[in-house]
Amino acid sequence: MSKIISLSEAASIGIHSMILITNSKDKINVAHISDITKSSRHHVAKVLQRLVKEGFLESNRGPSGGFQLKRPPEEISLLQIFEAIEGKIQDGTCLSDNPLCPFDKCLMGNIISRMTNEFREYLSNQKLSSYIKTTNIPELIAEYL
Repeated sequence: MSKIISLSEAASIGIHSMILITNSKDKINVAHISDITKSSRHHVAKVLQRLVKEGFLESNRGPSGGFQLKRPPEEISLLQIFEAIEGKIQDGTCLSDNPLCPFDKCLMGNIISRMTNEFREYLSNQKLSSYIKTTNIPELIAEYL
């Protein structure tokens, strides 16, 4: 089945991991995050190292190692996480990225641009602090720690 909008696996792992890390009282490691998110350990490790490089996380190796936030959760938006992984969101125009359109006006109107702007605005307004102790996240983490 086709989806109009979808996140890459890396972006999904990044956002979900950051929310798990935000809700963890202690450092949480790749193995626990990959088990909770049902994602490849290798892919989780790669995404988290990217977020370390971008200054969102700190990491420590070893038996008591893991990841923790480097900045307060109210200072980190989902947009910042998304763009750290995927790059800046570009304004949407043509679905086929054609430099020249054979038609006088876009057959899709400006829906792509509107959807892109709404998506960017939504992610920008969602801070990690909004996801502290939501749903069953603390219980999920506790099972693995």
